[in-house]
Amino acid sequence: MTDSIAESRAKPQVWWLRPLFLICVVLPTAIAMLYFGVLASDVYLSESRFIVRGQDKSTPTALGLLLNNAALSHGTPESSAAQSYLMSRDALSALNRGNAYARAYSRSAISRFDRFDPTGFAGSFEDLYKYYEGHVRVDTDNSAGITELTVRAYSAADARAINEQLLRLAETTVNRMSERARQDLITSSEHEVFDAKAAARAAGAARARYRNTAGVIDPEKQAPIQYELVSKLQDELIEARSDRRQLTVLAPQSAQIPALDARIREIEQRIAEQSGLAAGNRRKSLAAASEEYERLSLDSDFAAKRLAAALASLEAAETDAQRKSSYVERIVEPNLPDKAIEPRRLRAIATTLVFSLIVWGVATMLIAGIKEHGS
Repeated sequence: MTDSIAESRAKPQVWWLRPLFLICVVLPTAIAMLYFGVLASDVYLSESRFIVRGQDKSTPTALGLLLNNAALSHGTPESSAAQSYLMSRDALSALNRGNAYARAYSRSAISRFDRFDPTGFAGSFEDLYKYYEGHVRVDTDNSAGITELTVRAYSAADARAINEQLLRLAETTVNRMSERARQDLITSSEHEVFDAKAAARAAGAARARYRNTAGVIDPEKQAPIQYELVSKLQDELIEARSDRRQLTVLAPQSAQIPALDARIREIEQRIAEQSGLAAGNRRKSLAAASEEYERLSLDSDFAAKRLAAALASLEAAETDAQRKSSYVERIVEPNLPDKAIEPRRLRAIATTLVFSLIVWGVATMLIAGIKEHGS
């Protein structure tokens, strides 16, 4: 009698645990088998690797190598920009021109559980971007500066095509950034050259105008000639005066004396004119002309040196810009997968089963503990 009562009490307990096993283990495992075994679409992965390089061909110093290694450990700005762009809405917009990206993931051959917008109520760009984030991955090896791009798609051709297009977009982005930096570096130097050329032309024109106005070519070269002429006239004057004194002593009534007096006056007048031209009247003298001409020459020489420095700076900027330009170098081209990598069906089902058994075991122990505590 006692044994039958115990058996009748044990039976409800066993049957009460069976629904828990069905809920915690059988049902999740069956759903996993249905989804991963029948419903889930094959996923093809296309991978590529690239690195952003610069054309810096200068000989690195020890400090430069140290700084370069430190920069590589954090990635270059261009590399970081390329990675950021690949996961941006701009990249998706470029991919989805003509709704191409959305169509590639909305084909009827794709499972309704995997395709984009299966219900027709979640087709906004933000929904597409969230979907995009789940199918494109960008990983970076900071120690080597290598970026790995992985694209998940439901056909091998789509995976490769999207990966290739994203690589081209990254190349375009890096090239655009490099060109913009090059232009920024060169533009300021070009402006300086333009201003220096204008200043040189203005200084040269001012000196030319002064030459025409003053009637001199180069006062510094003309002044010695002028003084040499005055010196010769003074020699002639001394000689003429000496002849007159001698003639006055020897022949006071000579008819040549008036002629000598006239010659002396002519020479004195010429000396006065030439001396005044050289250093007399400030407005017309070569001394005054030399002062103004020297100022204009200094302005012209300064403008010429400024132009030469600006041209040298422009040449250096162009060389530096070319040396620092960056580009995307492909290390691994996008592959065309010949086999679906995901989903890993057996692993997923086994993982679901193991996790379900763990949950069931924990739940069983909790319920048993509660019942024991209640009794």
